[in-house]
Amino acid sequence: MNEEKFNLEIRKFLKVVGINSQRDIERAVRDAAEAGKLGDGPVKARMTLELPELGVRRVIEEEIALK
Repeated sequence: MNEEKFNLEIRKFLKVVGINSQRDIERAVRDAAEAGKLGDGPVKARMTLELPELGVRRVIEEEIALK
Protein backbone atom coordinates (compact mmCIF):
# COMPACT_ATOMS: atom_id res chain seq x y z
CA MET A 1 0.00 0.00 0.00
CA ASN A 2 1.22 3.47 -0.87
CA GLU A 3 0.78 5.43 2.39
CA GLU A 4 1.13 8.83 0.76
CA LYS A 5 -1.47 8.07 -1.94
CA PHE A 6 -3.77 6.52 0.68
CA ASN A 7 -3.52 9.62 2.89
CA LEU A 8 -4.28 11.93 -0.04
CA GLU A 9 -7.31 9.85 -1.01
CA ILE A 10 -8.68 9.99 2.54
CA ARG A 11 -8.22 13.76 2.61
CA LYS A 12 -9.97 14.09 -0.75
CA PHE A 13 -12.90 11.99 0.48
CA LEU A 14 -13.19 13.98 3.73
CA LYS A 15 -13.12 17.27 1.82
CA VAL A 16 -16.05 16.16 -0.34
CA VAL A 17 -17.95 14.93 2.73
CA GLY A 18 -17.24 18.15 4.63
CA ILE A 19 -18.25 20.53 1.85
CA ASN A 20 -21.44 18.67 0.96
CA SER A 21 -22.42 18.14 4.60
CA GLN A 22 -21.95 21.82 5.43
CA ARG A 23 -24.13 22.85 2.49
CA ASP A 24 -26.85 20.38 3.48
CA ILE A 25 -26.83 21.55 7.11
CA GLU A 26 -26.92 25.22 6.14
CA ARG A 27 -29.79 24.64 3.69
CA ALA A 28 -31.81 22.59 6.19
CA VAL A 29 -31.38 25.16 8.97
CA ARG A 30 -32.21 28.06 6.65
CA ASP A 31 -35.33 26.27 5.32
CA ALA A 32 -36.48 25.41 8.85
CA ALA A 33 -35.97 29.01 9.96
CA GLU A 34 -37.96 30.34 7.01
CA ALA A 35 -40.76 27.87 7.76
CA GLY A 36 -40.82 28.90 11.42
CA LYS A 37 -39.78 25.40 12.53
CA LEU A 38 -36.45 26.31 14.08
CA GLY A 39 -36.14 26.89 17.81
CA ASP A 40 -33.39 28.59 19.77
CA GLY A 41 -31.69 25.43 20.96
CA PRO A 42 -28.99 23.43 19.24
CA VAL A 43 -29.68 21.16 16.28
CA LYS A 44 -28.82 17.50 16.75
CA ALA A 45 -26.67 16.04 13.99
CA ARG A 46 -25.70 12.47 13.23
CA MET A 47 -23.18 11.26 10.67
CA THR A 48 -22.61 7.62 9.79
CA LEU A 49 -19.35 6.44 8.28
CA GLU A 50 -19.43 3.04 6.66
CA LEU A 51 -16.70 0.98 5.06
CA PRO A 52 -18.80 -2.05 4.09
CA GLU A 53 -15.95 -4.12 2.67
CA LEU A 54 -14.05 -3.72 5.96
CA GLY A 55 -16.98 -4.20 8.32
CA VAL A 56 -16.72 -0.65 9.73
CA ARG A 57 -19.76 1.36 10.79
CA ARG A 58 -19.25 4.42 12.99
CA VAL A 59 -21.99 6.78 14.10
CA ILE A 60 -20.98 10.25 15.26
CA GLU A 61 -23.54 12.40 17.07
CA GLU A 62 -23.11 16.04 18.00
CA GLU A 63 -25.16 19.15 18.61
CA ILE A 64 -24.72 22.25 16.48
CA ALA A 65 -25.31 25.49 18.39
CA LEU A 66 -27.37 28.15 16.65
CA LYS A 67 -26.53 31.07 18.92
